[in-house]
Amino acid sequence: MMRSHLPTLLAAAMTLAVSPAVTHAANSAFIEAESFDIYGGWVLDTQFIEIIGSPYLMAHGLGTPVKDATTTVQKSVPAGKYRVWVRTKNWVGHWDAKGAPGKFQLSLNGKTLDKDFGTTGKDWQWDDGGTVDLAAGPLKVGLQDKTGFNGRVDAIYLTTDLDAKPPVEAKALASFRHKELGLPDTPPETKEYDLVVVGGGYAGTAAALSGARQGLKVALIQNRPVLGGNGSSEVQVWAQGGTRRGLYPHLGEIVEEFTDRASNSPGLPEEYGDELKEGVARKEKNLDLFLNNHVWKVEMDKSRVPKIRGAVALNTKTGEEKKFVGKFFVDCTGHGYLGALAKASFTMLEKGHMGMSNMWVVAKQDAAQSWPETPWALELTPEEDFPTPRPLKSKNFPQNTTFMPSDLLHGEWFWESGFDKHPIEDLELVRDWNFRAVFGAFSAMRKSNPEKYANYGFQWLAFIGGTRESRLLQGDIVLTQEDIVSKKEFPDGCVPTTWDLDLHYPKEQYMKKYGDNPFISRAAFGKGVDRRNGYPVPYRCFYSKDVENLFMAGRNISVDHNALGSTRVMRTCGMMGEVVGKAAYLCVRHQTSPRGVYEQYLDNLKDLMRQPGAMRRDAIESPLYLPKDAAKLPEIVHDHIAINTLEGIVIDDNDAELTGKWAVGEGLKPFVNEGYRYGAEAGASARFAFSVKETGKYEVRISYQPHENRSKEVPVSVLSADGEKTFKVDQSKAAELPKGFHSLGTFKFNAGEEAAVVFRTAGANGNVHLDSVQVLPAK
Repeated sequence: MMRSHLPTLLAAAMTLAVSPAVTHAANSAFIEAESFDIYGGWVLDTQFIEIIGSPYLMAHGLGTPVKDATTTVQKSVPAGKYRVWVRTKNWVGHWDAKGAPGKFQLSLNGKTLDKDFGTTGKDWQWDDGGTVDLAAGPLKVGLQDKTGFNGRVDAIYLTTDLDAKPPVEAKALASFRHKELGLPDTPPETKEYDLVVVGGGYAGTAAALSGARQGLKVALIQNRPVLGGNGSSEVQVWAQGGTRRGLYPHLGEIVEEFTDRASNSPGLPEEYGDELKEGVARKEKNLDLFLNNHVWKVEMDKSRVPKIRGAVALNTKTGEEKKFVGKFFVDCTGHGYLGALAKASFTMLEKGHMGMSNMWVVAKQDAAQSWPETPWALELTPEEDFPTPRPLKSKNFPQNTTFMPSDLLHGEWFWESGFDKHPIEDLELVRDWNFRAVFGAFSAMRKSNPEKYANYGFQWLAFIGGTRESRLLQGDIVLTQEDIVSKKEFPDGCVPTTWDLDLHYPKEQYMKKYGDNPFISRAAFGKGVDRRNGYPVPYRCFYSKDVENLFMAGRNISVDHNALGSTRVMRTCGMMGEVVGKAAYLCVRHQTSPRGVYEQYLDNLKDLMRQPGAMRRDAIESPLYLPKDAAKLPEIVHDHIAINTLEGIVIDDNDAELTGKWAVGEGLKPFVNEGYRYGAEAGASARFAFSVKETGKYEVRISYQPHENRSKEVPVSVLSADGEKTFKVDQSKAAELPKGFHSLGTFKFNAGEEAAVVFRTAGANGNVHLDSVQVLPAK
């Protein structure tokens, strides 16, 4: 038995040569693909371990074959004839699609086997590569991608028993894998942590930082090489949800230390701050960060009350296991994996839930780009089966980049599927269906308009899916939509949720061809959420009602399907983590449970939530203090600007005299008072009337937020004592003054006489934006 990258102790314990006492024994080698020395262009996929039983390597080349993955098994291989098995799949075989996009080959000691792998089967299987004669010595292994279209490898098995075949059934395969890798039956234990955080998205990162700053010894376990989850460069969902407001305005300050401020979603990888997130985590002296570790087993305490003692994590690169021992645990996995392992109660919609998105970007190059035929992809027609991707929005787009925003077309959040597929067991199929849709869409674009898209090629496609809904772990309260809309008060209300009740459904317009498995979604926004101050989500949604020492934070908290539409966005999830970290401190400090914090120490928790996020203590018994090097937080940008915070005379769009049709909006922020209006109907106008108390010179300003569909020539007239003067304002560009204000100039107004600022749509050739008018004494 052998494997690549074996630890010294394990290698010493293994016997590869035939034992003199058992001369008939076969020699074998089991090589995990994820343990390869060099990945080349292959990527490590860890998101389906529960389904497949292991991480795997994938050739995510976006239509161009990737560089070889290579490794050397240092332990000497006995000479002999070996049968070669490769665990792989034809990833479009499930749908009986034409062709085999994931074709690859295997090389051993520099010789490429004749076999094409990844071309058969409907599911993961052991593909027979035939026999090969190997000389004694180290074994060099290579994976050679042939297509660039997501060929995948779990493991390679070689054996001199030419009739042997590795097991297929999941439990038997797990046992076989464990034995062949020479792993110990009992994984080594870590030191005991006060808090073990499983999952390194926004919720997990914030929980770990919050707990560490309270003096807890914290382990943060993440199964990817980066932190951030959906808000990382791997998925590129920009962070949403209002922070630093509501009952406890210091909540969100920890989140703001590491959150992204991306210009687009998807955007540019560097905008998502992977290095920043990791740097903030590693700076905490009480926090131990474990990237590339996936928790897949638990050890329960033997006490009568269900309680976790340890979480067993698989190192996704070496295959080793480690047991993380802890006093308290928090499930921030999104899917509720830790809670399910501990048999915590949960709800889960198997159909009719929100789906998974895989966003994408194509870029316009200087020359024509090649693109192969994709007969295995979905057969699609632009605009009939999917919306043609539009150019990236240019607001705040980084200047030092290779491409201009107009050169980048992006497939956004609504490239989403899996609504009626099992939210856990079918995850890989959902992601792969998204692949078929995206590649099919791009092929269709090039065929339907070759002149326009000839120079476009793939820039990026997320191979890690952005999932919205699966398990919802149950706490002492299950928050509902009615609770949020009716603003039901709970004594432990804390984290402000400001996102609308945003639920996703298949978009009927694009369901004609693939109605049984749609891949374009629409968002349905429910009303009733306090977007300014937020609805305070109860603390009792953040711990399990069954497992005594289990917290949860993120999209798997104790809410119903409808309430999840509001609570699932990342900054909001991060604040849940902040609260959990503080509650965990009270649990350790007072030797109580998460429920005990609510029952006996709620006032203490409220006191901690009133403290700045940078506050810390050196040990459990130590007082809180603000360190000198505390991170400087960005200025708070609210969704709205209160009129009473503005100087002079302010006339809101609600007080304007309107003619014609004007739509109401809240999407462009910040806005004055309660949203804004916009419209392009011929002959429409808006009159903002006012009068001054003293005759004199006054500056007149208008407020707006820019958008690409706003007019570049908005006619705006000022009616003053000097008559009427008309200006053309470009509302597609940002205003030059703070808070979105633009100065029209200085004018004379007479006391008591009606004056006005009038907006018109005539000649605008685009939407006219109405927000407010401000009149200030001239300086």
